[in-house]
Amino acid sequence: MSTLSNPPPRLYKYTAFTAQNLENLQNQVIYFNSPRNFNDPFDCSVTPNIRTPTDDDVESIRVRYLADPEISYSVREQLQRATTDRLRQMFMKSAKDVAAAKIKEFSETRGVSCFSECCDELLLWAHYGGSYRGFCLEFDTTYFPKVQKVLYSAEMPSFDPVPVLRNELESNDFMSMFSSKSPSWAYEKEWRVLHAKAGTLYRYPSEVLTGVYFGPEISQAALEIICLILQGQNKTVALWKGTRNPTSFKVDFTRFDYLSYLKA
Repeated sequence: MSTLSNPPPRLYKYTAFTAQNLENLQNQVIYFNSPRNFNDPFDCSVTPNIRTPTDDDVESIRVRYLADPEISYSVREQLQRATTDRLRQMFMKSAKDVAAAKIKEFSETRGVSCFSECCDELLLWAHYGGSYRGFCLEFDTTYFPKVQKVLYSAEMPSFDPVPVLRNELESNDFMSMFSSKSPSWAYEKEWRVLHAKAGTLYRYPSEVLTGVYFGPEISQAALEIICLILQGQNKTVALWKGTRNPTSFKVDFTRFDYLSYLKA
C-alpha cells in the first residue's frame, strides 16, 4: 500500500507520563492500538458511500468472473444472461457486503498508531499529552513509508467498488476508509500507520527518534527520568522544554542540553 499523500519530514506523537509509556520509550517501541479503543466511534467504523459502476465497469467485472474456471455452472449462466443494469445491482450489493465485512474485520483485528504534523497543538497536549504534564516524541517520517494522511470531511468516505469486486482490498481508495474522520478532529492534523495486528509493539531504530518535547507542566523529576533514558540509547536526540507564552494562547519550546545531577 502506498502513501495517500507526501508526509512532512517529521511527525509527532503526544504521550502522557505513565509507566507503560516510559517502558515503550526505553524499549524504543511504538504501540499499535485497536480502533475499538479510540475515542471517536466513527473512526475505522464508517458506512461508506459506494460509487455506482459504469456500464464499462460492469462489463469488465462480468468478463473477469466468466474467466474464472472455478465458478459454478449456474453462476456462469446467470452472469451470461443478466442485463447490465441487473448485474450493476448485484455487484453493488456484493461490494456493500464485502466492505461491511472488511470494516468489521479491520476494527476487530488491525492496529493503528497515530501521529500529528505539529508539536504545539494545545488540545493535543490536553487530550493526549497528560494535560501538558507529558511529552511529545518527534520521529523521522522516512522510517514510515506507508504512513497515511487522515482525510477530514463532513461526508462519509466513498470508494470505487470495482477493485473490491476484483478482490483488490488493499487499494488506496478502499483503505482510505480507515483514515477518514469528521472535520471536528481536523485540529489533530493526523497521520497514521496501520498494522496487521492490534496490540503490536513495533521496535524502531534509535536514530528514528529525532526530538522530545516536554510539556510546560511536566515535573522536573519526570523530565530527568526521560532524559536519563535517552542518554543511554540516543545521545543525539534534540530536547525541547515547553513554556506557556505570557501574551498568547500557545506553548513556546526552547532547546536545551541535559546535564545529569551526578555530572553537575
